Amino acid sequence: MTGFPGFLGSALLPRLLARRDGVRAVCLVQEQHLAEAHGRLRAIEATHPHTHGRITLATGDITAPDLGLSAPDLADLEDVTEVWHLAAVYDLAVAETVARRVNVDGTAQVLAFCRTRPHLTRLQYVSTCYVSGEYAGEFAEDDLDVGQTFRNHYESTKFQAEELVRAAMDDGLPATIYRPGIVVGDSRTGETQKYDGPYFLAAFLRRQLPVAVVPAVGNPDRVRVCLVPRDFVVEAMDQLSVLDTSRGRCYALTDPHPPTVRALVDTFARHLGKRVLWVPVPLGATRAAVGRVPGLEWLLGLPAEALDYFASPTTYSTANTLADLVGTGLTCPRFETYADRLLDFMAGHPEVDAKAMV
Repeated sequence: MTGFPGFLGSALLPRLLARRDGVRAVCLVQEQHLAEAHGRLRAIEATHPHTHGRITLATGDITAPDLGLSAPDLADLEDVTEVWHLAAVYDLAVAETVARRVNVDGTAQVLAFCRTRPHLTRLQYVSTCYVSGEYAGEFAEDDLDVGQTFRNHYESTKFQAEELVRAAMDDGLPATIYRPGIVVGDSRTGETQKYDGPYFLAAFLRRQLPVAVVPAVGNPDRVRVCLVPRDFVVEAMDQLSVLDTSRGRCYALTDPHPPTVRALVDTFARHLGKRVLWVPVPLGATRAAVGRVPGLEWLLGLPAEALDYFASPTTYSTANTLADLVGTGLTCPRFETYADRLLDFMAGHPEVDAKAMV
């Protein structure tokens, strides 16, 4: 597994080990994250006794040949049967060089590693719904290159990385692709490791007077926000990953009934005791002002890059996901059923910030 001790990997790992009796997991961890990874591992073993002694941390780097593994670690992974590639730079403002090195070159190195594993049965690859870029309309799970443009280097490099994975699949590599939407906290506890996406909006509302002025950079009744709670993403990947039918498939892991921008804002505003005053403003000028005027991002609590997603023209089909989860009892919770928990956790845990793990 790459991407440990990140938000998704930390929750996913104990589920995978519970379902896969007699197997062990090796997590590839950058040296700079080893201390955090060891702490997370201790917490996982304490909470999930079935994982004790079954998880090993290996120092490495997905951007290096052989994933930067030492010769003993590389030999130890000769018999690996399954690879979960979650590592990526999840930052809308990331520089192109960094995004390309991690998201594209890193995925290429993971694919090279997979091709040399003689016992590999599956690569489980985590992409993103936002390979869609600015596509106008419903983006299907089997869509990829539809001539779309991209808002930032995160989107474009994740698109390029998925192109590499699909090319490898065409060459016979057994793989499954998962495309989460904007992942927020756990729908049952609100727990998260990072405040970004809709959390920026919550911070923006909290800083305002009882009547909150909200810029409408798109039609708030038509634009839908592609949200999904972490527990659904993790449980869906766990369920889908063991299906024979999921080989060669792509799954959009997001709410099939996403809230409109107005519903999102109104739900948060009610919880925070605010009344909303909508002010239509042009996206381009507003984004430019927020990005250029010193202190304006800090004052709003809303980065310029996040504004684009409140005017997104894209919706997402979840047909594959819904079809292959039939019989599992698993469905994505509706936003309004867990929104309060997200905000309660945010209020109770100011130590969490918006920084991505790189």
